[in-house]
Amino acid sequence: MYGTIIKSVRAHQVYTNRGKPGVEVIVTTENGSEGRAMCTSGVSIGTHEVDFTFDGGTKFGGKGVTGAAKRVEEVIAPVIIGMDSARQAEVDAAILGICPDAKIRLGGNAVAATSAAVLKAGAASLGIPLYRHIGGAGAMYLPVPGVAMAAGDERYGGGITTPGGKPTMSIMAYGFDKFSDASYACWEIHTRWAEKMKKLFGGLPNIRDFISIPAGIFKSDKEIWEEMLKTVIEAGYEGKIGFQMDVATDTYHNKEDDKYYGLFDKEPKTKEQLYDFYMQIIKDYPFVIIEDPFNEDDYDTTAAFTKDSGIQIVGDDLFTTNPERVAHGIKKGAANTVLLKVNQVGSISEALEMIQYAYKFGYGIMPSDSRGEGESIADYAVGINAGSIRESAIGARGNRFLEIEEELGASAKFIGARGLKGERNQKRADGLL
Repeated sequence: MYGTIIKSVRAHQVYTNRGKPGVEVIVTTENGSEGRAMCTSGVSIGTHEVDFTFDGGTKFGGKGVTGAAKRVEEVIAPVIIGMDSARQAEVDAAILGICPDAKIRLGGNAVAATSAAVLKAGAASLGIPLYRHIGGAGAMYLPVPGVAMAAGDERYGGGITTPGGKPTMSIMAYGFDKFSDASYACWEIHTRWAEKMKKLFGGLPNIRDFISIPAGIFKSDKEIWEEMLKTVIEAGYEGKIGFQMDVATDTYHNKEDDKYYGLFDKEPKTKEQLYDFYMQIIKDYPFVIIEDPFNEDDYDTTAAFTKDSGIQIVGDDLFTTNPERVAHGIKKGAANTVLLKVNQVGSISEALEMIQYAYKFGYGIMPSDSRGEGESIADYAVGINAGSIRESAIGARGNRFLEIEEELGASAKFIGARGLKGERNQKRADGLL
């Protein structure tokens, strides 16, 4: 189709809400349609993620990306101009075929931003929503959303490396008939929580809507979960709301003695003690999702915990959206859900290939926008019929989901707890918990 042919590719450095610059790519097609996509590095970064390229030096703490933007315009653009933006796999193959180890030499951020911009340009040039371009006629399910609650890594002494505010804690709204109802419940609970934390210590949301809890407020995270549960009950949503936690455990792991320091309370924990701790809090609190419960290479312990916990166990640093690591995890039975960060692996085509592989073996996909996807993460989630998503119930991402729900009309589906993995969560869906 003539109108979908790529006419121009531009790139530049932009500010982001992650505290680091990102590279934004703008792809324009022959019919004047435009696709914009941005890629930035995250706060908690797994050691197995695709390498991004940075400028170095003193500006932006060495994390500038003008070089990555230059490589998009000078190296990638000449290769893909003239190609069909509606044929994503072909464009991605051309980008990855520019040179050996293209993602390393060109930069994973340059490749990812360009690939995503092509995807958006393809949808725009065809005149269809992004979720429809991704998933075709089968794109109809809206995921279980959540809302940010608490964060902070210095409460009990901090981690071994810089955790970037981890663990983060959220609530997940699963017990509803529509996404819009789940969204409102999240807004109400988050509003009550913010008011409660302001009275307690003057806290206000400051880490992507998470309320950063300083040291000395709580003796352990169990006290935080108690207050979260009280807030849910006070709002009238008990039995419809679950807890989600991104532990980013590797940032608290000391490889020399294999213990975890400053995590959940002041007491150091062995792997076995941490395992028992998780099993207890699952009984005491309505946890439905735990992300990266053990260090990023501990597949065996994660596999055992996945089986014993009965809830959704998500691999982020464990998998890094990497097909080889996902395949290894599936073989081991480690986790039951892959956190989707397209920019961790590189191209859209590689991410979609990984998603289909995970689905084939019964794993779930939980999208996250922490690498710069922004509100487009809603389209990704609906396009792949994801069962759950990181946060996204309110704000710009929530607005996009509400818009999609309206667009889909009667065909929009929200299956709640059945969108979550784990036997215990299925019992919640059946009303047995």
